[in-house]
Amino acid sequence: MLEFGKFKDIPATSNSGERHAMKGTCSKEVIFTVKDDRIHNVEFVGGCAGNAIGLSSLLEGMPLEEVSTRLANIPCGNRGTSCPAQLAEIIKNRAK
Repeated sequence: MLEFGKFKDIPATSNSGERHAMKGTCSKEVIFTVKDDRIHNVEFVGGCAGNAIGLSSLLEGMPLEEVSTRLANIPCGNRGTSCPAQLAEIIKNRAK
């Protein structure tokens, strides 16, 4: 059983999307697919399960530009970054 405040790795599923390493976050990586400039099947590996599942659900089908704009610069504690901010940066850099 998980204790409050403890993180447990979320095993990666059969998601065959793009895999990107996370830096400075509890999540180790994010996996997602893109179709018609929209994000799908977002999966955070590791970190806060409830937040990761909630964020993934909210992002499903969202235009990439909106993902990048909405999630940019969101902090998490004293880390100076967050899983959403890292995803925004990945999307921004992916477009280059």
